Amino acid sequence: MSRVGARRRRRWPVWFVAGAAAGALAGAAVFPVTTGFGAAADESASQAAQPVPPTFVEETVDAGLRQVYDGGFEHFVGGGVAVLDCDDDRRPDLYLAGGENPAGLFRNESARGGALRFTRVSDSATDLAGVVGAYPLDVDADGHLDLAVLRVGENVMLRGLGGCRFERANEAWAVDGGQAWTAAFSAMWEEGNDLPTLAFGTYLGEPDEQSDRDCEPSVLLRPDPGGRGFAPPIPLEPGLCTLSVLFSDWDATGRADLRMTNDRHYYQEGGEQLWQVEPGRQPRLYTEQDGWDAFSIWGMGIASRDITGDGLPEVVLTSQGDNKLQTLADGPGRPSYTDIAIRAGTTAHRPFMGEAVYPSTAWHPEFADVNNDGLDDLFLSKGNVDSQIDHARDDPSNLLLGREDGTFMESARQAGVVSLGKGRGAALMDANLDGMLDLVEVNRGENVRLWRNVGTGDAEAPQPMGHWLGVRLQQDGGNRDAVGAWLQVRVGDELRTRQLTVGGGHAGGQLGWTHIGLGSAETADVRVQWPDGEVGSWLTLDADRFAVLDRESDDAVTWTPTGVQ
Repeated sequence: MSRVGARRRRRWPVWFVAGAAAGALAGAAVFPVTTGFGAAADESASQAAQPVPPTFVEETVDAGLRQVYDGGFEHFVGGGVAVLDCDDDRRPDLYLAGGENPAGLFRNESARGGALRFTRVSDSATDLAGVVGAYPLDVDADGHLDLAVLRVGENVMLRGLGGCRFERANEAWAVDGGQAWTAAFSAMWEEGNDLPTLAFGTYLGEPDEQSDRDCEPSVLLRPDPGGRGFAPPIPLEPGLCTLSVLFSDWDATGRADLRMTNDRHYYQEGGEQLWQVEPGRQPRLYTEQDGWDAFSIWGMGIASRDITGDGLPEVVLTSQGDNKLQTLADGPGRPSYTDIAIRAGTTAHRPFMGEAVYPSTAWHPEFADVNNDGLDDLFLSKGNVDSQIDHARDDPSNLLLGREDGTFMESARQAGVVSLGKGRGAALMDANLDGMLDLVEVNRGENVRLWRNVGTGDAEAPQPMGHWLGVRLQQDGGNRDAVGAWLQVRVGDELRTRQLTVGGGHAGGQLGWTHIGLGSAETADVRVQWPDGEVGSWLTLDADRFAVLDRESDDAVTWTPTGVQ
């Protein structure tokens, strides 16, 4: 690896178009085209090169992963999975919601490149009932990841102690966990704070004798400036039955705002929400005057990724028969979005097999490069809420592979990840550290499912697909994992950006290695815009390895997993 250029403290202009003239994107008639490394853009989806699906083999039972998310009405939604390294061996471990069953923490014991293996770690601190989902983050900057555990009832903050051990931290951190039904979470670090700002998305409040549960405000927890821990919650009113929230720098201006997707089934007036969150000020809703269109959907999940190559993240919103893929219509400055889902081929509004008459119900969205071709792919978990007769009963999850022209191709059947369970939370992660992303999916009312990615090979002889990098960021101070940083990757003339966030998805997320597919490229240039805006040096990294980028270092540190390759 080598260092290119000198470190300078500045912001880069992240609103750019790779391989095309920079300019505002306006209207659905013009579809922005630029994705992938070394790929020629093709304006016609029918003429685009067809991506090659990887092969997945299911290993749930042999892997020792036994966990069921179940329960009555209060667990129709949720069922999240948190992916984190709880024992500091840099392998991704799992924390799985259980609903009425105890939640489960599973230590990853997979050999590098081998079959997947997990062992349950039982402990009263983590085996909580009523868990809807969870998200990892390092609240106290001690180097051990903590968990924000979302529940029907009091939310619980678990402080990581190392060795996959946790302890309750609500009292130590002065976190008011409330008593509502929480299904969403996100976190970011506001400038000057060692502790993060936390957002809990409330689905429904507590029932009382006069009425059933109603929508209640979500809450924002900021660090207490006069003491340790967090100040009392700030209600985000009106509450519209929120199912996913995400702090992100949506227009690449350096400020993280809070996106909310809400379930229109329960509210009479309102819609999707975007909160402006500025340090030292009360949060405020963006309005029509700001350019915001508060449309209504049965909002389930959020995913954000720059897939058009302009440096501004697109947003996926999952729903019932009405999934969205939004891109900024007027560039940065105004939160005015255009829906490009139809043109991109990501509507996924009906099942791709079986009973294709009734609309689908989509939950967890996640961008990742599952075939390492340098193009972002999109996974959508799906499943009937319970027994809704006007929505598909057999509703397989989607694996949409990215094409060179920015459109997507359904590939779940070819990849071998078809499941007819009631899918909920999910995660794509490199469980055995072989550079190929594996898949875990939670199902309501039946066991979780786990698939190993074996590339173009099989379970006995996996074969890699394309080159890749695994990158982790590290800095001193409160925000050790550099949440909110922008990672920029350059191969030849192609340039891609992504922001590191905590939140979104459906009831679960991950924090650890950032996986980057490189296609045929054997090296890549990488640099970081750190959360405070400082831009690091370009570093040239060799492919097919893990690298830690430390803010205080002028070079990357390569890490090699132990175990059999």
